[in-house]
Amino acid sequence: MHQLPIIDLAVIAIYLLCMIGVGVWFSRKNRNAAQFTTASGTIPGWALGLSLYATFLSSNTFLGVPGKSFGSNWNAFVFSLSMPLAAFIAAKYFVPFYRRSGEVSAYTHLEHRFGPWARTYAMVCFILMQLARMGSIFFGVALALQALTGLEMRTIMTVTGVCIIIYTVLGGMEAVIWTEVLQGIVKTAGAIVILWLVITGMNDGVKDIWKIGMADGKFSLGSFSLRDFSTSTFWVVFLYGFFINLNNFGMDQNYVQRYHTARSEKEASRSIWLCVYWYVPVSMVFFFIGTALYAYAQQHPELLLPLKQQVAAERQVPVASLQPADYGDKVLPWFMVTKVPKGLMGLIVAAILSAAMSTVSSGMNSTATVFLKDIYQRYVDPKITPAKEMRVLYIATTLSGLLAIGFGISMIGVKSILDMWWELSGIFAGGMLGLFLLGIISKTKNATAVTATIIGIIVILWMSLSKYLPAGWVNLRSPLHAHMIIVVGTLSIFLAGMLLSRLQRLKTS
Repeated sequence: MHQLPIIDLAVIAIYLLCMIGVGVWFSRKNRNAAQFTTASGTIPGWALGLSLYATFLSSNTFLGVPGKSFGSNWNAFVFSLSMPLAAFIAAKYFVPFYRRSGEVSAYTHLEHRFGPWARTYAMVCFILMQLARMGSIFFGVALALQALTGLEMRTIMTVTGVCIIIYTVLGGMEAVIWTEVLQGIVKTAGAIVILWLVITGMNDGVKDIWKIGMADGKFSLGSFSLRDFSTSTFWVVFLYGFFINLNNFGMDQNYVQRYHTARSEKEASRSIWLCVYWYVPVSMVFFFIGTALYAYAQQHPELLLPLKQQVAAERQVPVASLQPADYGDKVLPWFMVTKVPKGLMGLIVAAILSAAMSTVSSGMNSTATVFLKDIYQRYVDPKITPAKEMRVLYIATTLSGLLAIGFGISMIGVKSILDMWWELSGIFAGGMLGLFLLGIISKTKNATAVTATIIGIIVILWMSLSKYLPAGWVNLRSPLHAHMIIVVGTLSIFLAGMLLSRLQRLKTS
């Protein structure tokens, strides 16, 4: 780590030791599965809200969002604008449903409603989505720290992953939540410091950023056309954001599990709104950072010339052929390497690490919980003892962390972290949300739900894979943007189930 001064290395080391220390501190309380998975329902609502906020504010936001707004515009910010609508539905309907059910796993009720197959299907989708999410986060943090330290990306992912595994295994959900409270504050402070450094580097501060951004359309939210769903318009991103956030708040074990950690149903509902109140404005800060970096690069083109030469050499293309989107994810780390003063670098690196740790630690804990409740207790040992429950949770947490590191390593070379994660999440989440809504809203029977789910899976696979069809089969490719996968997939399962149920009732009447 020769590029970082001793003071910055000290800040990073202290931060990592504090995270492990939190795990050791809370390890004294972990005597049973209830404490490990739900903190025995002792978390205050404000802490839970900051924890949810920290989970949303992952390294995909910290690095992917500035890279996205640098390379294009604010179109992806529409995702944040969709959150209040999803939060309203979740706070009003989902939280009471889960709190009253008493089930820690988000997928147990699917078995009660449709049978074991539904629970298993949703659980598999969740685990795959979690591994993809954690892998993309590991990749994002490695991308940044490679530029700062010169270390190999695989090494960075492995060291970061091991630290997260240690404090998650030791401390359980209570350690996860309280470290996320700290991490949420550190990440927000890091973003403000970065923005301040960029603004002070401009000739005329915010005025220049606004002028350059407006001139080049960097603040655009996308086309408002209601006829075009093949490109990333305002409405395509809004629909994607609404459905993915509905899945997050309603079906994602990460969030559902934490509803049970709150002291009351009311505090659990309030935590969702606190998450929204924090995330929407802070995500705007990250979009503004990307636009500010774009404006900074216009006034200081020499800053990015070495970076562009490096990217061009990697891709074996001329420098002149590169577009801002080709190196957007690398601009923020590059700015940090060249412009952030000693002392502040350690804080910002800690912020990047916290962006990874918060989401990955909660992902590991929730994945381990699903493994215990939906796989081990359901299929292997229904009468498992408390001591064995803890052993299974420890092993599953460690294994999920190691698999996530592997997923992150496999993503090396991806062009856009945000685009890649959004597409993967849409693929895995579409089937889960459609089946969940079908079970809650309708009176669809098991056989009908199976048929509707198969139809939805076929639609999701077609929309995901048809782009790889040869040129001669171009007419069979999906005409819709990838963001629409979760929208169409969810509606395919839900509407097919409703229609088949209706036809079945007409047939029997």
